[in-house]
Amino acid sequence: TMKNPVPQAASLLLEKLMLLVHIRPLPAGSGGETPPPAPGYYDTSCFKRGDLLEVPRTLFIHFGIYLGENRVAHLMPDILPSITGDRRQIQQVVTNKRLILGVIARTASVRVDTVEDFAYGGSILVNHMDRLFEDQVLGSEEAARRAEKLVGATAYSLLWNNCEHFVTYCRYGAPVSFQTDKFCETVKMIIRDQRSVLASVLVGLASIVCLGVAPSTTLPTIFIPFFLWMAG
Repeated sequence: TMKNPVPQAASLLLEKLMLLVHIRPLPAGSGGETPPPAPGYYDTSCFKRGDLLEVPRTLFIHFGIYLGENRVAHLMPDILPSITGDRRQIQQVVTNKRLILGVIARTASVRVDTVEDFAYGGSILVNHMDRLFEDQVLGSEEAARRAEKLVGATAYSLLWNNCEHFVTYCRYGAPVSFQTDKFCETVKMIIRDQRSVLASVLVGLASIVCLGVAPSTTLPTIFIPFFLWMAG
């Protein structure tokens, strides 16, 4: 049994914060972005309009709704929709810098990309979440239409409006996020153990990033002004 789960929980919390915003790994020795696979890398013949697509990563899953003709609607943090209306710029593949700034500014975009750009080299699961919702699955055309209606700029929140909330609303009629539930359980475990100052600081950082507030009950008062300044 684990005698003190706090260090491991704190590490997991940081990893979740970074990976849940879809940051893409850079190749060793490279200063640029990893290029997406070439068109045709994925066999889309087995996908149907309205399918829910999942791309498992190391510690998170990215979600999208297949619209047909090699197009996927998915929600991604992105700073550009809040500073420009140029659709050509916004539609370019989202870089890590845009992702991070989008998370900080809590802005995002429901965008339509090719399967290759959506999956970015990862394996794809189809309708894997249906087993969790059973009789709540909406019609495929209804799911696709819901996704299409939401295309455009939107607010972003790791806890309240991420890519999983988007797809579950489209396909099941209720915006939920199981990844968020796991994240919150990790935060609760850290809060319950007040022995670690580092853990308390991490909880404060997570709260600022996700909610824009710092819990004074778990964060040393001396850090609160600094964290609020960092949150902008």
